[in-house]
Amino acid sequence: MAINRRHFTFGSAGAVSASALGLAHPAIAQAEPIRIGWLAALTGPSSAPGVGFNRGVIYAAEAINAAGGVKGRKVEIITRDTQGDPTKAVNATQELISQAKVHAIWGPTNSGESLAVTPIMARAKMPNIHPCVVDTLIDERRFPNAFRISPSNTQWDDAVRNYCLAILKLKKIAVIGDTTGYGVSAVNASVAGFKKDGAEVVYQANIDATQPDMTPDMLRARNAGAQAIVVWSVSTGMEARMMNTRAAMNWDVPFVGHPSLSSGEIGGLVEKPANWEKVYAIGYRSCSYGADGKLPPKNQALVERLAGKVNLQDTLLWWVACGIDAIDLVAKAVEATGSSSSEAIIGYWNGLTKYEGYFGNYAYSPTQHNGYPVADVVMSAASSAKNGTFALAPGYSG
Repeated sequence: MAINRRHFTFGSAGAVSASALGLAHPAIAQAEPIRIGWLAALTGPSSAPGVGFNRGVIYAAEAINAAGGVKGRKVEIITRDTQGDPTKAVNATQELISQAKVHAIWGPTNSGESLAVTPIMARAKMPNIHPCVVDTLIDERRFPNAFRISPSNTQWDDAVRNYCLAILKLKKIAVIGDTTGYGVSAVNASVAGFKKDGAEVVYQANIDATQPDMTPDMLRARNAGAQAIVVWSVSTGMEARMMNTRAAMNWDVPFVGHPSLSSGEIGGLVEKPANWEKVYAIGYRSCSYGADGKLPPKNQALVERLAGKVNLQDTLLWWVACGIDAIDLVAKAVEATGSSSSEAIIGYWNGLTKYEGYFGNYAYSPTQHNGYPVADVVMSAASSAKNGTFALAPGYSG
């Protein structure tokens, strides 16, 4: 496992001198850096989000320290590259807690790793904030220290369903996923949600992501009268083949669903750019631009500040913004409470009613650690990427 450590502390010689002079322990603690563990998949097959998050983490820590730190305390980011491997994530978590003595942990950034390490952090009462979507990762009774900074999979599902039913006003839906555990569970949950809201699920399928010909399933969906196809898969190859098949069938049904529908990989897999049109992927209002080509004012200003400092050409703004928010949430907890103890940080987060971040506005309580508002989850025009942002899908205002 690759290990690196970014130090943002200085004045260590002064700290030694103070110790020699026998200053009281609280004074030394006040000068102690705020150590934030960062479980990041910076290499390996799932590293793209980690690299983007990391740019936000570095930017936030450097900005805080350049402004004098938090009540004189510098922020120190202690990074462990998990490579997306749950075993490496477990080892890194244990080391961050027992040896590095971090005050809080940000990450991991994929659900497989988080499922492995969340119980470990709970036993240690380690303040943890993460962006993973699996619903069971947030359980205020079992994991009172864990907070989600992004939507849950249920909130993704709610946003997709709302777009189809309330904005597009389509009632006959086909729901298609891959055959992975995620694909099967996501399709089942989506179908149940649509039926509960009065929609007619006319076709439901889980397709092997390596299946070369999507024609049979697309024909069944069309013949069943589907007005929209909801897609739950991370397989861009499968999704591109569905788009190509739709074009060959001369069928203009919209695709709505998983964020992977907007992956840049699809641009190289579709037979022509037009095949990627009328495709709407889960996105976020904070990182989506309107008809004027501008983001919401706060993030428009952020992008202007990031220019020349953080590369947005090959990543997503929401990853960078989320990384910034994660570090700021720890720093603001210490600033507000005057303490970096677990109890102080967790207590501060539990009292947030409207925290205005860059990725979203968060609200937490002792009984609710899903802090991201579903209203901020929107659909994006999948092929409209521009500097890590996307155009709002048709039907949204602003």
